[in-house]
Amino acid sequence: MKDSLAIPALTEDLARVLIDADTINRRVDELARQISSDYADAESDLILVGVLKGSFIFIADLARKLNVKHVVDFIALSSYHGDHSGNVRLLMDTRENMEDKDVLIIEDILDSGNTLDYLIRNFKTRNPKSVKTAVLLDKPDRHILPVEIDYIGFTIPDVWVVGYGLDYNEKHRTLPYIAEMYPQA
Repeated sequence: MKDSLAIPALTEDLARVLIDADTINRRVDELARQISSDYADAESDLILVGVLKGSFIFIADLARKLNVKHVVDFIALSSYHGDHSGNVRLLMDTRENMEDKDVLIIEDILDSGNTLDYLIRNFKTRNPKSVKTAVLLDKPDRHILPVEIDYIGFTIPDVWVVGYGLDYNEKHRTLPYIAEMYPQA
């Protein structure tokens, strides 16, 4: 029987499995139950907004497990890593009208907080009923901006991770687990 935690031979740049697929699945179940409970009395569909590309697996798994009416939308952003100001640029906007609706931003990972801060401020200008956040992975040691997170999957150390939507140069995005990469990668 193949070990579900074994890293395939083609991924020598991965140091270890940080969070296995079963643990991720259980935590997404828990988050879906909590979100479903929190929005049980909502008068309109909850708008889930996934931040592309990294959140696509997380939002798909989460949305399938929700027991509340919802719609799924996406947004794509770019940030200038070399720019000390942490500028975020909108590449693709959402399509759903957020006015008087509950909005839940779905993000793969919270590092500095620049992206999530930008999204919260941007979405609040659209007059939603509420804006909340759900992140799969939180790296508190990397926070630059104080961003409130309503739902956290896992808190992790400051290491480079891939899998379950997260990538390194478009590699490893579809791994079923979260893996830590070797520092030289």
